[in-house]
Amino acid sequence: MHVPDIVVRHIEEAMVERIKQVARERKWSINDVILHAMRSGLGLGGEQLGTEREFRSIANLAGTWKADETAAFEEALDALATVPDGQLARKPSEDT
Repeated sequence: MHVPDIVVRHIEEAMVERIKQVARERKWSINDVILHAMRSGLGLGGEQLGTEREFRSIANLAGTWKADETAAFEEALDALATVPDGQLARKPSEDT
């Protein structure tokens, strides 16, 4: 069964941040959050995560990170983004 892909353009920054926040909180992939929001918004039902979706997900077929791993990585990146420049490592010019 072929499942089509859709590209969505011009997503507001506030929406992107909320999608990421929900993904981290629920330990879902960003794709799963978007699918859930679309299903809910279109009146097509609530959560449809689990075995039925797992085999159809290209991320699972390709062997990429699971949703909880992705959420942990994104959380770590967010934390690193708040660290002032040069606090974690010296800049190359400082080594000489």
